[in-house]
Amino acid sequence: MTIVEDPAALSPVQARALFREGTVSPTAGWVSGYTQANLIAVPRDWAFDVLLFCQRNPKPCPVLDVTDPGSTATVLAPGADLSTDFPRYRVWRDGELAEETTRVDWGEDLVGFLIGCSFTFESGLAADGIPLRHWEQGRNVAMYVTDRECRPAGRLHGPMVVSMRPIPAAQVERAIEISGRMPAVHGAPVHVGDPAELGIENLDKPDFGEALDFRDGDVPVFWGCGVTPQAALMASRPPFAITHAPGHMFVTDVEDGEYRV
Repeated sequence: MTIVEDPAALSPVQARALFREGTVSPTAGWVSGYTQANLIAVPRDWAFDVLLFCQRNPKPCPVLDVTDPGSTATVLAPGADLSTDFPRYRVWRDGELAEETTRVDWGEDLVGFLIGCSFTFESGLAADGIPLRHWEQGRNVAMYVTDRECRPAGRLHGPMVVSMRPIPAAQVERAIEISGRMPAVHGAPVHVGDPAELGIENLDKPDFGEALDFRDGDVPVFWGCGVTPQAALMASRPPFAITHAPGHMFVTDVEDGEYRV
């Protein structure tokens, strides 16, 4: 596996080539200035349920692109292949995680959804001097299943998942302002402060990703997360699905600024 000294300086094409060749890494901090995306791909007869679920729950599930059945192409990165260009995938059968892999068999019936990722607004936070503890600590971002149920759609239902970043209290308002300008990639936080209000019992035990160390004065800030469809898969149990592994995103050719309002 290739060792990448400065992943932030890579181009989207270079990053996707590394992933296609087998490099596996969470993508927080990779390819500075370019939008990243989550994935959920389902058989065509489940595609409307997913589309409606995302439309009804835009905070955790903002849709950036939808593929044609059987196609691994996306307008977000011409020439890319959605079956090879993520660093790690998850394959689901009947709502159970069947395997994690670095490439997938994309059948002719599969429809893919690329969903906005909060990694996209992190460059804006960093540029404003807001520390990102998972960058500092070389870890994946922490993600938690909440007790807030998403609005169901057809056969699809499940709880909202959030990503959490420890933010210095004096900078929380600014973090809300910066992320709020990018609603297509989750926008402003859904909650600040006490995790128990989201049904989260222990920040040291995330459901996905890695636990993060807090510094004095840090406050937990929670954003809607594109792993939410994976929680819906576990609750709704479609016969087959493919997703990204949490934190292992698709790097697009779209600059972050395109999603800033």
